[in-house]
Amino acid sequence: MKTYLYLAQIIIAIALSVLVLLQTRDTGLGNMFGGGDMGVYKTRRGVEKTLFNATIGLGTVFMLLAVVTVVLTR
Repeated sequence: MKTYLYLAQIIIAIALSVLVLLQTRDTGLGNMFGGGDMGVYKTRRGVEKTLFNATIGLGTVFMLLAVVTVVLTR
């Protein structure tokens, strides 16, 4: 059982990393230090919104799976 939980965590962690990397766009060195779009609010639409929601969902599943893994492996 532990092996399957660990394997699921690894797969979800990789998928979560891919989703986060897919969301980054126009991230230059200037944007890192506050340059770029200062105060411009954009609404997420289409694929960008789907990636955002999937990242939140997968992050939640990862956290719950981590808690379940810790509780079951004690």
